Amino acid sequence: MIQENKQFEGIEQPKLEWAYEWLKTTKKLYINGKWMDSSGNKVIESINPANGEILGDFQQAEVQDVDTAIQAAKAALEQGSWKEMSRKERGRALLKISKLIHEHHAELATLEALDNGKLYTEAYNDDVQEAADLFEYYAGWTDKYYGENNPVEGNFLSVTTRDPIGVCGQIVPFNFPIQMAVLKLSPALSMGNTVILKPADKTSYSAIRLFEIIDEAGVLPKGVINLVLGDGEVGSYISRHMDIDKLSFTGSTNIGKKLIHDSADSNLKPVTLELGGKSPNIIFSDFQDLDAAIERSFYGLFTHKGEKCSAPTRLFAQREIYDEVVGKIAEYAKNYKCGDPFDPESDQGAQVSEQHMESILNYIESGKEQGARIVAGGERDTTGSNAKGYFIKPTIFADVDNNMKIAQEEIFGPVLCIIPFETEEEVVKKANDTIYGLGAGLWTGDASRAHRVANQLEAGMVFVNKYGCYDFASPFGGLKQSGWGKEYAIHSLQAFTKTKAIWFAY
Repeated sequence: MIQENKQFEGIEQPKLEWAYEWLKTTKKLYINGKWMDSSGNKVIESINPANGEILGDFQQAEVQDVDTAIQAAKAALEQGSWKEMSRKERGRALLKISKLIHEHHAELATLEALDNGKLYTEAYNDDVQEAADLFEYYAGWTDKYYGENNPVEGNFLSVTTRDPIGVCGQIVPFNFPIQMAVLKLSPALSMGNTVILKPADKTSYSAIRLFEIIDEAGVLPKGVINLVLGDGEVGSYISRHMDIDKLSFTGSTNIGKKLIHDSADSNLKPVTLELGGKSPNIIFSDFQDLDAAIERSFYGLFTHKGEKCSAPTRLFAQREIYDEVVGKIAEYAKNYKCGDPFDPESDQGAQVSEQHMESILNYIESGKEQGARIVAGGERDTTGSNAKGYFIKPTIFADVDNNMKIAQEEIFGPVLCIIPFETEEEVVKKANDTIYGLGAGLWTGDASRAHRVANQLEAGMVFVNKYGCYDFASPFGGLKQSGWGKEYAIHSLQAFTKTKAIWFAY
């Protein structure tokens, strides 16, 4: 492992010595303001993806533990200091959590990189920074999201109220563990709800540490936030539970479909789903700064080792520029260095698990078998200290047919498919030929074409001349099988409130 005296420009040093000491103890569940042992005896081991070694372990929640957490959340919602807390006080509590995240910034980033395999710089600059910013952002919304006076006919006063939706079950993925946890926690708490959070069983440590930090500071009343650890069965039980009023899930489309059935078979709780993607990214030959488009297209996919649902995984290049795009983007990939997440010279970390690495490698083999041409990567990286880790070289497939498996299914890794096209009509049809509809991008120097194509692309987010623009003020979410509902901005607040119309006759 890289020593802590390695320098990172402009950010704090990793807290590796602290992290390894912290990881020595088996982590427990956090229920009703206390760290509690599971009712069972199952323990889940967490593996460091960079070297395949065991990082530590944590207890698996049992059904009765989830029941206890939900009852604690229900009690905190219906009575006590959380229910009575003013909106301004609630906002100050969220601001305090934001400040606490900054105070423990390096700790959280270190755990994230160890647990997930992403670069420490990515965890520090992206994941943890955004987690702090989200709490700050939604702290400002506590007293600004309210109902309306409805302009009804007749001798009536009709008003709309927006109230907390209730006990919220929140299930978090492995790719952005702390950022996704906070993206669900902060708007739910902003609106006065209580929460049961279940992180991914591969990447639970940053959420555990976040709950420790909040608990140690005494920011929230007991029962408001609860942390249950475990596998997919724990998540499924949450989604089926009659006392969960709202479910929010980020993860695969297949699991999302299952959770919808769970909701339907129980109490029809509303469900927000952020699911998979196979996002098209179109470069037209009339775009003047081709090098900028190529650079952004590469980094838009290969940062965070390609484990991003909105990544531009299908690159459509117009025939006149196709060979140049293929050649230049292949050079980026060949010069991209897989390595230890705590080495400042590494460009790409390890895939989250051995199982996920094998899944990606199987997709790569499928691409080869179906006739796509590899121009970079295409194999596991086992050079030097990478030999024991789950590293995959950045892989570029050229001459991909849009009907190939690698062009239709979500790989969720460092694999790019480059597809040639001739006309605008052709590429729009191919771009939309997918079950997904999360993101889409296009690069063009023609303003009319930009408007025309953007309006035709079937995606929840369309990026023109710069792929991957995100801001808390703009909704994030997809169409088709990429999900239900939106996150960020006011849309998250809508998801965590219930609307009631009240009529007064006079």
